[in-house]
Amino acid sequence: MRALVRAINNVGVPLQTLVLIHLRVSQINGRPVQIPVKKREFEEAGEEDYRLPLVATWREQTCFTDAERSVLALAEAATRINDQVDPVPDEVWDEAAKHFSEQELGAVVLHIGLVNLWNRVNVVTKQEPVDWRINPKKWTPMTSRLAGTR
Repeated sequence: MRALVRAINNVGVPLQTLVLIHLRVSQINGRPVQIPVKKREFEEAGEEDYRLPLVATWREQTCFTDAERSVLALAEAATRINDQVDPVPDEVWDEAAKHFSEQELGAVVLHIGLVNLWNRVNVVTKQEPVDWRINPKKWTPMTSRLAGTR
């Protein structure tokens, strides 16, 4: 799975976009990632994307780009497949395809699937979501966490 993460990271989708997808998919699955909330907490953790606490309400926010919105919608559709006749409607796919190349879109789809897989593995093995506040000096910012796997 780590090799797949490396491959996804090397396709060209911005890391911040992958982080947003990770957060949203995990939220839907009830596996929220513990993230900073206050400005001081962001600074202590070394995190730079102050939008992270807004991901759950991305539709109501104006701080996300059209490209980010398109993959957040795709991530939600691809994660909420239960009892859906057409879980990922063409309009959701087409909107994402406006912003990403075929290769990048493939990486996004694999990333969505991989986050869902990790969420399920963590549930089965009873892993608790990591709270970065336990030791913020050793906490790796979400926006740089995957960069080291290249």
